Amino acid sequence: MTEHDDDQVPGTPEKPDSAVVRDALGVGIAVGLSGFAFGVTSAGSGLTVLQTCALSLLVFTGASQFALVGALAGGGNPFTAAAGAFFLGVRNAFYGLRLSQLLALPRAVRPFAAHWVIDETTAVSLAQPTRRAARIGFTVTGLSLYLLWNLTTFLGALGAEAIGDTDAWGLDAAGPAVFLALLAPMLRTTTERAVAAIAVVLGLGLLPVLPAGVPVLVAALAVPAVLYVEGRKAAAKEDARPNDTQKEER
Repeated sequence: MTEHDDDQVPGTPEKPDSAVVRDALGVGIAVGLSGFAFGVTSAGSGLTVLQTCALSLLVFTGASQFALVGALAGGGNPFTAAAGAFFLGVRNAFYGLRLSQLLALPRAVRPFAAHWVIDETTAVSLAQPTRRAARIGFTVTGLSLYLLWNLTTFLGALGAEAIGDTDAWGLDAAGPAVFLALLAPMLRTTTERAVAAIAVVLGLGLLPVLPAGVPVLVAALAVPAVLYVEGRKAAAKEDARPNDTQKEER
């Protein structure tokens, strides 16, 4: 029995490498094409083609990139915009904790692999039944997405620069539209939908009264608020259980 067989989840069938590559490429290509929207949005917010490409090459966290250029386009302070992007990117650190155990990559490779720890590579890796499949999924998804995202970012920035005023063409809505399209399928539970709904209400409600970029930071309060309510509900259920038991005994 090999190391990879030892890491297989009991009760799950083996998955051919070709199937893993196919699924990973599907995710990488589908999401990578949205880099075009980021390039357009970034160039439309006033960043140069070089600055736009540098963001995709060095940051490579789609949602954070859209948040940054969106805040800048709205006239937000660069530090506030960067703070909002940072908080969105923090989730990747938690992904890394899980993937470090799952992939168990050589120590020399980890700093390079960390750059590809994003939503898509995490989702593909966690969906695999063995460590070998997870490594293949992570590598193929990360490589295809990184290359295509940066290529389409460059093309989008060039196109926006050639067009000139992106607002006149309505292309300023491309970034938010793509962001919502990527986010919507991830809202699977009631808790996640509640967080999203409250964040939208906070963000839109505070948009007219707070500086650009700040409503995004305030909207993050939706997470602890919903978790607090969920915790109170769970505690109430736990408190009610002994009472029900006592009634049955009587």
